[in-house]
Amino acid sequence: MHAFATRGRRPRRIAMLSVHTSPLHQPGTGDAGGMNVYIVELAKRLATLDIEVEVFTRSTSSDLPPSVELAPGVLVRHVTAGPYEGLVKEDLPTQLCAFTHGVLRTEAGHRPGHYDLVHSHYWLSGQVGWLAAERWGVPLVHTMHTMAKVKNAALAEGDTPEPAARVIGETQVVEAADRLIANTADEARELAFHYAARPDQLAVVHPGVNLERFEPGGPGGQQAARARLGLPQDAVVLLFAGRIQPLKAPDVLVKAVAELLARRPELRERLVVAVVGGPSGSGLAEPKGLQKLAAQLGLCDVVRFHPPVGQAELTQWYRAATALVMPSHSESFGLVALEAQACATPVVAAAVGGLPVAVRDGETGTLVLGHDPADWARALEPYLTRPELVARQGAAAARHAAGFGWGAAAAATAEVYSGAMSRPAGLLSLARRRSG
Repeated sequence: MHAFATRGRRPRRIAMLSVHTSPLHQPGTGDAGGMNVYIVELAKRLATLDIEVEVFTRSTSSDLPPSVELAPGVLVRHVTAGPYEGLVKEDLPTQLCAFTHGVLRTEAGHRPGHYDLVHSHYWLSGQVGWLAAERWGVPLVHTMHTMAKVKNAALAEGDTPEPAARVIGETQVVEAADRLIANTADEARELAFHYAARPDQLAVVHPGVNLERFEPGGPGGQQAARARLGLPQDAVVLLFAGRIQPLKAPDVLVKAVAELLARRPELRERLVVAVVGGPSGSGLAEPKGLQKLAAQLGLCDVVRFHPPVGQAELTQWYRAATALVMPSHSESFGLVALEAQACATPVVAAAVGGLPVAVRDGETGTLVLGHDPADWARALEPYLTRPELVARQGAAAARHAAGFGWGAAAAATAEVYSGAMSRPAGLLSLARRRSG
């Protein structure tokens, strides 16, 4: 990975782009998820470093004001691009021209040099960022979050592959970007392997966790959380928190629980499987599919479904859980794994993407190879039968998560910005001409 030998100045103000999902949206449903949390937390921490952030996102309601102050130094700008409602993410490429026009028009209302840098998130934003950075003569920093080629290589059964248009778009953004921020070293290697990213473009910055919000509840914390959520005090609670779609594989958890109870029926009376989240992406094709699966497997008395919740209540769910379960087929990092661990809850996760960085196998949780429900049943069983394991791993999880504060992530991101701004203008222009 590239180490920046010369530091440029930090930007005073950046344009941060999030076309398809707003940082104001509730994570856990629709297209809102970890990326929303990432943008909110990063922007807030950058503002404390005296870097003003203006986040451009597509307006999804005529009732939204043109701009909203998210926090001191952080402004969310709503850009009109296409119909407010009924436009799915897959249709958004048709509105990138309109979105770009809105971004450029906003900048044109200010003195030249209003923005020092563009930071785009996800490939749709990267397409807009490429044009804006070119127009303004400033660096483009891009964070992929997910990649089409990686997702397609680990596609869930029955899921829809990412289209070729996205692959082409991602390739263009990688070629145009001055810096690419990867969540992990593995993601950086994937950018180099799949998209020919250059070593001088790549920087690894681990995402963080809000350690003020997500923290252990102290003595009696689990009991208090369960009382608040209406959960039995003596239950073993397995928690799935996130968007309900094939990519996140909540069906693997449900099938694993069926396998486990077939072998150990005596565990049934104490087991609660809580699914907190809403349908998203290809999961919208059958929004009740997971409920139907639970019914077919005879688990209606075990599996409980809850809508997405805000961070305050999500903290209660993490504290109440015996373990968080993440059977995802692909994860660029998996912020919920860090959030749960910060609340002293172990995590059982698939050994994919950034999860082996977020979770220390055998120490703060368990990493599972593959998605065979039988393997997941075996991995989950100790958490139902060994309370000393849960206590030990929970304590280690809290210590591990404490090393991932957003303050450190923001400081590292600011250094990436400085490195991008130190690039000679001639090289910047040459790279842009080549990408065009």
